[in-house]
Amino acid sequence: MSSATILHADLDAFYASVEQMLDPKLKGRPIAVGGGVVLAASYEAKAFGVKGGMPGRQARALCPELHFVTGHFDQYQRLGDAAIGVLNDFTPAVERISIDEAFADVAGCEHLFGSPEAIAARVRQRVRDEVGLPISVGVARTKHLAKIASQVAKPDGLVVVDPATELAFLHDLPVGLMWGVGPATRTRLADVGVATIGQLAAMPGNSLEALLGPAASNKLRALAWNRDERAVESGRRARSIGAQSALGRKPATEAVYRPALLYLADRVASRLRAKSFAARTVTVRVRFADLRAITRSVTLDKPIAATGMLAEVATDLVAVALADHPAEAFISLVAIATSHLEEVSALQLDLPFDLGDERRRPGSKRGAARWLVDRAMDRVRERFGREAVGYAAIALGRAASVPDGFRELAQREL
Repeated sequence: MSSATILHADLDAFYASVEQMLDPKLKGRPIAVGGGVVLAASYEAKAFGVKGGMPGRQARALCPELHFVTGHFDQYQRLGDAAIGVLNDFTPAVERISIDEAFADVAGCEHLFGSPEAIAARVRQRVRDEVGLPISVGVARTKHLAKIASQVAKPDGLVVVDPATELAFLHDLPVGLMWGVGPATRTRLADVGVATIGQLAAMPGNSLEALLGPAASNKLRALAWNRDERAVESGRRARSIGAQSALGRKPATEAVYRPALLYLADRVASRLRAKSFAARTVTVRVRFADLRAITRSVTLDKPIAATGMLAEVATDLVAVALADHPAEAFISLVAIATSHLEEVSALQLDLPFDLGDERRRPGSKRGAARWLVDRAMDRVRERFGREAVGYAAIALGRAASVPDGFRELAQREL
């Protein structure tokens, strides 16, 4: 059995912690970043049930003393970079997975810096001293268990999982801590009496597959037994690019979600083009007013990177998702994610044949025109800034319920 050399470092309540650091008067107080929608909450606010994505009115009802701050978005990236950068001083094997968390493999570093536990302790101390933020670290034999350990360590703690007792540690924990178990899956498991990871691990294979399907059941069963062969991948290429928009509590109508999707498509598609990528799979996520969420996806014949094309595909998917849930009158969030990315440095035009719907064919006349317009806008933005040029429908039709700075930071490459 290999030793526990994988660290998962996760800044605690990152955005709220930054605000409390920048303004000492906020320390110890329940605060939330945002206004109409809670973008992030401090641990003091979380104790009242306040959480990200919650409408501001609901958050204030739960916590009357809640203090809202607008957010210092220019500081978040800088401080996140500084904190994660501390890991690079101990090992080159660092895999950053978001603005505020990363994996690191310290195998072979013991002769320089001590045991993995000692390294984790030094990382936490340096982040506290040099950056001024609390960070929790989990140390384990696998990435999945290290991430769970960092969640158990919160807030501002360190948990090291001994490989000899890892299953005993893992199986007593709530199933919701597992990677890939969201609210919907957790509810379905609870309906059959599964509340802990150990109970999931003990479920007969046929029963779990009937409940969750073959792919999800096989993945969760493996993780429940800590079978995770993934290595820490430093400098890995993006496997998906996406963005999300919190809306508050809005009617589930096209007039609401279409402008938001065009805005998100502009953000996502411009990032795809900047990396010379195009996406074959488009996934949308819709969250309802009660915070339940659904997803819909489509895999296209050819990869796309044009803003208008991505927006139309995403709009169609959201329309399908809402048609499947006609009783839901309000939505609180929409998101677009693109995956199955391919390198596309130049647009390949279609031959002049009637090949069907041009909306999903990047090489059609319509697709090529959109590509040229987008590339022209990319060049203008590179020179004069993102606000120099854009789509009128975005500027005129989008409700600014969430600051643009947070939208940028919320985008994830997974």
